[in-house]
Amino acid sequence: MTEPAFLDLPDLASETVGGAAIACNDEFFAEKENLLKPAAAVWKDHLYTDRGKWMDGWETRRFRPIDGVAPGEDSTVHDWCLIRLGLPGVIRGVVVDTAFFRGNYPASCAIHATEIADPLDLRALETATWTEILPRSPLQGDTKNTFAVDHAQRFTHLRLEIFPDGGVARLRVHGDAVPEWSKLRALGGAIDLAALENGAVVETCSDMFFGSRNNLIKPGPSLSMADGWETRRRRGPGNDWAIVRLAAAGTVDRLLIDTSHFKGNAPARASIEGVHAPGVAAAELTGWRTMLSTPLQAHTRHVFDDELRRIGPVTHLRLSSYPCGGVARLRAWGTLAPESSMGIAALNALGADEARTVLRRCCGSRAWVEAMTAAGPFEDLPALLRVAERTWWSLSEADHREAFAAHPKIGEAKVPVTGDVTWSTDEQKHAAAAAAQTLADLAEANRAYDAKFGFIFIVCASGRTADSMLADLRVRLRSTTANELRTAAEEQIKITRLRLTKLIGELG
Repeated sequence: MTEPAFLDLPDLASETVGGAAIACNDEFFAEKENLLKPAAAVWKDHLYTDRGKWMDGWETRRFRPIDGVAPGEDSTVHDWCLIRLGLPGVIRGVVVDTAFFRGNYPASCAIHATEIADPLDLRALETATWTEILPRSPLQGDTKNTFAVDHAQRFTHLRLEIFPDGGVARLRVHGDAVPEWSKLRALGGAIDLAALENGAVVETCSDMFFGSRNNLIKPGPSLSMADGWETRRRRGPGNDWAIVRLAAAGTVDRLLIDTSHFKGNAPARASIEGVHAPGVAAAELTGWRTMLSTPLQAHTRHVFDDELRRIGPVTHLRLSSYPCGGVARLRAWGTLAPESSMGIAALNALGADEARTVLRRCCGSRAWVEAMTAAGPFEDLPALLRVAERTWWSLSEADHREAFAAHPKIGEAKVPVTGDVTWSTDEQKHAAAAAAQTLADLAEANRAYDAKFGFIFIVCASGRTADSMLADLRVRLRSTTANELRTAAEEQIKITRLRLTKLIGELG
């Protein structure tokens, strides 16, 4: 029987990539954390705990109905477990593995998924919109139950439901990692273009008898020989190779070829080639250019920078090992190829007076606005944000205070004439919906803050509740003036960066 194609994709939920079972309604016999262990489940004969038979999986207690009648096939009684994906992305298929659960496996299961902005905000899950990606489906015991998933949406969390109860050994969630590119591009600087978490893919390889090619670009250091890419022993001519489609086109400035744990079976040599071929399938790639050819040592992290041949932006890398062996990790740090931005082009095309007008929406300091107007044109959004931050920290205390004065007080609707009404209102929309008592407490705390420091309380309000900002305000009231000036300036530049990003979006 042919295995589903999705099994060749990385496991987005494995604990080795940061996945976690964060909550469940019951784990009486076996802990939920077992679900995401990378190794296959094991059986230990005659091993019991004070709860019952030791099982390598997640197992709930038996459902005990008051009437003593077991739930039927149509019963909605179920247990559940919440999973945070280590690699948010598009799910192509799941494996609900009931290994060694023979008389105690669930009759069926269903899976729902959602995406939240902050993967660590558990409260957001309470109001999140959940999508059914696997309808209730029958399960077989002691079996790797495979299910294809047909949803193109990016997800960060799953909810596994089992009907009515029982045990699941492992949950595998195969798919494509999808990063938040807007954040990565806005941050600028070097990123690992070959990282799985950034969306890179090891598309194909010559062989992976002992270790999956997907291990090459996994997050974190290799844990053992089993956690790398290892080929069988080559007998005869030729060499082994793997092709990585990078997360995005970029210029590679630094490479890591890591042979950790491969002590008697590392390759003797390796080469790295690159090619710029957006959208071209791996089997059709041509025009490879050599970036590096080097001997390798066993159990060593090899880092290369000055040694690299500069071949310009690339979309794919080919790692060749001579003649064969194991490589734990491949890292390729570099800078993204500049993204054509209509917003940046529009900002660069503005006259000086027009530029001052739009930049003043982002920061109320006249000195900052003048310096930014003179600093253009800007290459891209990361460059704009870097210049904005560098300019901000070059200003005087008086310039900082002028910027603070352009904001309304937290919890108040009135915006100073030097501020931006639309953005200020949007940033404080959560605070505006606060209870009357909270708003009254905010007003009193604002007065105390202004009286002590001589400027208004500045905090980046986007996405913040009034209660959380009130708590911050009360803590910061205990600060010194010098420290508070610095804290307020840090909050101001955070606001400015967010507004510059909004501005480029509006101009585009």
